[in-house]
Amino acid sequence: MTFVLGLTGSIGMGKSTTAALFVKRGVPLHDADAAVHRLHRGRAAGPIAAAFPGTVIDGVVDRAKLGAAVLGKPEALRQLEAIIHPLVREEEEAFVAGCRKEGAGLAVIDVPLLLETGGESRCDAVLVVTAPAEVQRERVLARQGMTAEKLAASLSRQMPDAEKRRRAHFLVDTSRGLMAADRQVGSILTALAGRPGRVAAAKLQAES
Repeated sequence: MTFVLGLTGSIGMGKSTTAALFVKRGVPLHDADAAVHRLHRGRAAGPIAAAFPGTVIDGVVDRAKLGAAVLGKPEALRQLEAIIHPLVREEEEAFVAGCRKEGAGLAVIDVPLLLETGGESRCDAVLVVTAPAEVQRERVLARQGMTAEKLAASLSRQMPDAEKRRRAHFLVDTSRGLMAADRQVGSILTALAGRPGRVAAAKLQAES
């Protein structure tokens, strides 16, 4: 039986870094963001071009143009999500099915809006990556092209970190450095070893 662990966290919390720590340990992982990038160069380009003219150049979605087309426009964002989300879900389902076929004991699905979209129902447990709000803001605003307006728009779409932590079975705090995060991931894998089915509702804050 393959145990499915949902990995999520708000923007700037260190989710991608944490995902890489699972991959380093040989755990199969499906990255929803990476799937979106592939789809922007493939199956999603046509539907996006039709819905948002001028956002696809030479068959590839221009992420900056697409971002500008939906920024601050809830209806446009819902239209985009209606195109992308089903395609990403198809890839995720194929990934999990492949893990089960191969007899993998654990599979991780990395989904930024896992809790916001009810995706926890597809998981046996949920891991939330977290950090203090001031650390989050500093990290995000250091990114090229990021502005306070874009950060605010992203946060408006995301469940508050406190609520995500309340719903989590496991937490990884990335504010204490990479080595501490790696130890937390190791503790989570130890806790999951040999556990069939869905994890108990009790939370586990991995020790550093």
